[in-house]
Amino acid sequence: MFYNKYGDSMERQIIHIDVNNAFLSWYAIWRLKNGEKDDIREIPAVIGGDESKRSGIVLAKSNLAKQFGIVTGETIYQAKKKCPNIKIFQGDYKVYREYSDKLYNLLLEYTDKIERFSIDECFLDMTEYLMKSTLMDKAKEIRKRVNEELGFTVNIGLSSNKLLAKMASDFEKPNKIHTLFADEIKQKMWPLPIKELFMLGRKTVPKLYNMKIKTIGDLAKTDEKLLIKKFGKYGKMMWDYANGIDNSEVVYKYEAPKSIGNSTTLPIDIQDIDSLNEILLTLAEHVTFRLRKHNMLARVVNVGLRTNEFKDYSHQSKLDLETSNTKEIYEKAKQLLNSMYKGEPIRLVSLKVDKLINKNEKQMSLFESEEKQKQEELDKVIDNLKEKYGYSAITRAGQLSIGKKIKFK
Repeated sequence: MFYNKYGDSMERQIIHIDVNNAFLSWYAIWRLKNGEKDDIREIPAVIGGDESKRSGIVLAKSNLAKQFGIVTGETIYQAKKKCPNIKIFQGDYKVYREYSDKLYNLLLEYTDKIERFSIDECFLDMTEYLMKSTLMDKAKEIRKRVNEELGFTVNIGLSSNKLLAKMASDFEKPNKIHTLFADEIKQKMWPLPIKELFMLGRKTVPKLYNMKIKTIGDLAKTDEKLLIKKFGKYGKMMWDYANGIDNSEVVYKYEAPKSIGNSTTLPIDIQDIDSLNEILLTLAEHVTFRLRKHNMLARVVNVGLRTNEFKDYSHQSKLDLETSNTKEIYEKAKQLLNSMYKGEPIRLVSLKVDKLINKNEKQMSLFESEEKQKQEELDKVIDNLKEKYGYSAITRAGQLSIGKKIKFK
């Protein structure tokens, strides 16, 4: 359970992102972008150590290499015995870091609370960042954008804590989204072999087998005191995890975002320009709320549309002055929408601000009016109310009619 700064409780909304076959996928994309014609994901290939050394280890393998029985962790020598024509590529940490950073920067558009669990895994705390979307909406959008914009695929796990989100992302792969909430534990997690439980050491598995504990469900039903007596604190952790209990926080390091955006997939197609403008206002409120939390200003506004035939359009424009003002960014977004919209049925609307600067870097302007200062004060008041009562509690007048026409997820 999460408690905001006002003491109000709400269920946490956690996403775990796990890149599918990261080292081989990232290196394949890097090669293609640097002029190579063969995609090593489509041939028998592995990422490993020095081919000349019999002790080099397979770090990652293509699907075709897997079909030859090659497994991660075996020596290059063993891999070549199974497939003499296999292509060997040495790992490149700089490439891995480059694509890991690209993923991280894309995820920063969705939440400020991101924990880089490893170079190819992240936890996202979406509890205060969903607006009127669902966790599944955001997961689908992230999966699509990673594939289209970065060129690789990810598995995504959704839950109310890190443990269950991590377990969910390890279900069927690749390019899948799975949920594992408290009411799904018995059905989805308990039948799994005990070795599948997160953080369970290899040496512990035989000991549990000797206790006739073979599935996660067996462990969950074992007397907690017995496990503590035999394994100490580790026994308590095992029992908690088997029962889906994890109160650990998403540990994040603050990094100023390079862009901030949000989008909403509509439950029905919309063709009315006034309704689309009202949806933009909802998005503008969320985006500018985050801007102000970061004490940042935007120079560029981008609006995107996706039709019911999955055609994507986007326009962007510079602002006259850097701002985090909801009204100014909304007005620019409306201009962009009106200039690009052709009357098609729309199923997705997105708004992103770019070219961000810290508010302290802004030079004072003689053109800033008293009305603008009043608008900034209004934004502050609304921000405080939304932090305390949630996004749905405080609604600007322009959003009232759209709420009657469609129901946001």
